[in-house]
Parts: sequence; C-alpha cells; structure tokens
Amino acid sequence: MRKQGKLTDLMSHVPNWVWLLISLVMGFMVWQLLADTPKTSIVFASPKEIVLAFIKEEKLHTIWTNIGISLFRVLAGFAIGFVVAIPIAFLMGWYKIFRNLVEPWIQFIRNIPPIAYIPLIIAGVGVGERAKVTVIFIATFLVMVVSIYQGVRNVDETLIKAAKILGANNRVIFLKVVVPASIPFILVGVRLGLAAALTTLVAAEMTGASSGLGMMVWSAGQYFDMPVVLLGIIIIGIIGLIFEEIVKFLERRLTGWQETHVA
Repeated sequence: MRKQGKLTDLMSHVPNWVWLLISLVMGFMVWQLLADTPKTSIVFASPKEIVLAFIKEEKLHTIWTNIGISLFRVLAGFAIGFVVAIPIAFLMGWYKIFRNLVEPWIQFIRNIPPIAYIPLIIAGVGVGERAKVTVIFIATFLVMVVSIYQGVRNVDETLIKAAKILGANNRVIFLKVVVPASIPFILVGVRLGLAAALTTLVAAEMTGASSGLGMMVWSAGQYFDMPVVLLGIIIIGIIGLIFEEIVKFLERRLTGWQETHVA
C-alpha cells in the first residue's frame, strides 16, 4: 500500500504536458500498428500516407479553401444558433407560461437528428450556403437552448431572495443575478454547440456542396481514398480542439470567481 501511495504521489507531480506527450506517442503507435495490419490497413492509412495526402491537397490549393469554407459554415450556423438560443432559453427559465408552451416542442425536436431535415431544407432554401448554415443552426440551437435554459433554472434561489430583500425589482434581479449566475452554463452551451456544429458539418455539406471538409471526406470515401478521408477527419478534430481551448480561455476569464476543484 505504501509503494502504491508513493507511486500515486509521484505520478501526481508529473506535468500535464508529459502525459499529453505520452498519450500522443501511444496513439501514433496504435495508429501505425493498425496501418501495418492487413485487415485494418484498408481503413487506417498510415501517418506517412496522411502527410502525403495533405501535401497533395495543398499543392492542388484545395485544402485551405475547404478549411476556410467549412469554418465559415460552422461559425455562421453556430452564431445564429447562439443568438436565437439566448433569448429563448432565458424566457423559458424566467417565465413559466412561455416555458410550458415552448419546452415540449424543444424537447420533441431535439430528439430528431438534423440530417432528417435535409430534404425539407433543400426544398425550402435550395442547395446553396443557406441550406448548409441552416442544418448547422438547427443542431447548435437545440443543444445550446437546453443547456442555457438549465442554467437559468438552476440559479440559486437564495441569491434571488436576497436581492428581493434588498429591494431589487425583477429587471435588476434578472440582469444582476440571473444572467451572471448563468454564464457558466452559457459557456457549457457554447462548448456543446461548437461540437454539434462540427459533428453536423458532414451532413450539412451533403446538401449539394462542391467544397468544404465534409464534402472532401464524403467524396474521397466514394473512391475509397482513405488517406484523404482520415486527413479530413483529423483536421475537423484539430479545429474542435482549438474551439475547446478558446472556450476554456473564456471560462477562465469570465468564471474565475467560481471555486475550482482539481482532481
């Protein structure tokens, strides 16, 4: 038990970047093993093949164009979803009548995958950029409105009662108590919304796209060009990690007043 305790203490002092490095090395080793195994090499191209695929796409001047177009679609759909989700979530949390009328529909619609709306969206707005942004908007809005609404509902009643005792009216309570207390949940909604936007990207670009990462993955898959497929998937994952770091930065700046517990 003593040895186990000493080992645990020693491991707890290892910097996070060391664990990250070990994790990356292990991941690449498993990846290379899968690429060298006959049965799995059909699916898992080797890291070298991925690099060669990137160089090929870069020489064709398509990779950065695809990244830029996909980023525009993701951020546009997310931004519209966020702007719409904020007022609806706060109205649901603050007004019971509005909540009773709207929440059943939110809960119903969010159980339907956004890809199911593609035929309706194509019929309604065509196959241009609006269709792709609309698919991403639906996915992000539904995730964010539920997360933010839960935050508004979970505001500590003690804070609201204390504000009322001090003479604050509903407007002051909403702006000075409810909104600040909901910021952590808003940021959780932002994180989930960005993730939903990226995971919906491929489906969104199935609506007649001629460019974009999702289109690149989809079209390469039709020809079993696995290096390009994996390249697109990896780039989407890297973009997701960058988004995650941006949200973590915002959390440190906006919710520094909260207690943090290190496991």
